[in-house]
Amino acid sequence: MEIRLNSKKEVKENLIIYSIFILVAIIGLIYGNSIKGDFSFLRVWDLQNLLILFLGIPFLFLQTKAKLPNFFDSSISNKQRFAVPVLIGALFGILDILVFKVIQHPEPYSALPPFLQPFPYSLFLYASGAFEIEVFYRLIPLTLILLIGNLYAKGKFYNSFLWTGIMLTSLREPLEQVPGEGWILIIYSLLTGFLMNCLQAYFYKKSGFLASMTLRLGHYLFWHILLGIFVQYFELS
Repeated sequence: MEIRLNSKKEVKENLIIYSIFILVAIIGLIYGNSIKGDFSFLRVWDLQNLLILFLGIPFLFLQTKAKLPNFFDSSISNKQRFAVPVLIGALFGILDILVFKVIQHPEPYSALPPFLQPFPYSLFLYASGAFEIEVFYRLIPLTLILLIGNLYAKGKFYNSFLWTGIMLTSLREPLEQVPGEGWILIIYSLLTGFLMNCLQAYFYKKSGFLASMTLRLGHYLFWHILLGIFVQYFELS
């Protein structure tokens, strides 16, 4: 078994991109605290939310050792890294809007619900939220599991570790966000949440962390941001 180490260029690119996401989170934290007096329902990060993101940095050095693509792996096209994942994420977002807004809540909202935030602050909050989830649901656990899989028995059982990692990381979010009532909604949430997370893990292994992140951002673009704009500027106005 041969384990290739990340090149300095690859690690540098990983660190730069990761730093950009942290910068977006810092801007969102500052912006949110500056306007929280104007909104009683505003969700604002604190310093702890920001600091825990630094836990992901050591794993930026281990992508190649875990047989995962680096953030800007030259062998992966931008179509596979960005275009395809964002379209898949958008489909999940549109489906959520049809189920939870068009079918379940067709009447106008009287206030922004908890899963929506005022625009343009929503851009920063949900970009940072997506990043946080991808760090702790994908980057850290999958890198650890696949690193062990690549080292154990000279990588003989790597695929078993891969599918175990995919299943475990795909179950966490849907189980944490099960609706409180309605069996149809519970089943829908579990199935779509599991499927989306499975696809994210697949794209992470195939095209790198940015592909998984882009898929989630495509979902958030419709479900959290565009729906929030519609409710804020059309239903509440």
